[in-house]
Amino acid sequence: MPCLLVLALSLGGGNRKTLRIACISSIVKSAKHIRRHVRTIAGSVTAPLGCIHAAFIFVMTMYTQLYNRLSFGWNTVKIDMSAARRDPLPIVPFGLAAFAATLFALGLALGTTIAVGMLFVIQIKIILRNKTSIESWIEEKAKDRIQYYQLDEVFVFPYDLGSKWKNFKQVFTWSGVPEGDGLEWPIREGCHPYSLTREQLKQKADKRVRSVRYKVIEDYSGACCPLNRGIKTFFTSPCTEEPRIRLQKGELILATRGLRYWLYGDKILDDPFVEGTSRIRGWFPRNCVEKCPCDGESDPAPESEKKNR
Repeated sequence: MPCLLVLALSLGGGNRKTLRIACISSIVKSAKHIRRHVRTIAGSVTAPLGCIHAAFIFVMTMYTQLYNRLSFGWNTVKIDMSAARRDPLPIVPFGLAAFAATLFALGLALGTTIAVGMLFVIQIKIILRNKTSIESWIEEKAKDRIQYYQLDEVFVFPYDLGSKWKNFKQVFTWSGVPEGDGLEWPIREGCHPYSLTREQLKQKADKRVRSVRYKVIEDYSGACCPLNRGIKTFFTSPCTEEPRIRLQKGELILATRGLRYWLYGDKILDDPFVEGTSRIRGWFPRNCVEKCPCDGESDPAPESEKKNR
């Protein structure tokens, strides 16, 4: 499932020049990586099965060893870890150190089973939907754009063939090699190979239209949970890996989206290559900025409100 973004279209001298750059999902789904997908799934299946088998052995070992060392009184239960009550003595010695090591190994086996098992479930969901997490985010933004503008159009993800079984067969084949060469993939009937690319271009244009210019009125240190910006700002800090940006009074920010007490946007730089970077973007508190008069009529609505429109 390629995700090729047409980043620039320029007309010069009668020649049309098209610049296409592959985005992350195209790299992830290259021919080399897609052939490893089956191995990854196989590993995420066999690893939990092996850990379950090991956990069963650990549990039965501790049960049999402790059973032979238990003695019951009227009001007490004693455990003798020095030796077993049976004769002859067990071939494998099982002292206190062995018991602790077995208990520790049991915890590792159960933890690995849960962690790798969750990875297996996530991978199977991706295969059945034929959609990566990045592509799911693009589809969600497409639905939000159509709902926001009340457009008479429907976005259909082109690489979901409409059947979980067909999506499954794309990865698991009799030859062991998934279908596709990493660049070209079967698409759903009625869709164009660049439907996803066109939707991304629409979203980029929509992002530019809906952006709002703000002016910084108070400094912000870039802290994840600032204590000096108010209690509500502190407790509503976005739970995301996206960075916070440091603000200084007088700077200009182009906000593209926001929450009730936070905004996300790009700094408008006088020098586009300050400190070796062309873009500085991230989250910042809403009460640190004010809207510029020219952009007073528009405001990036909180994401929760947009979804309810």
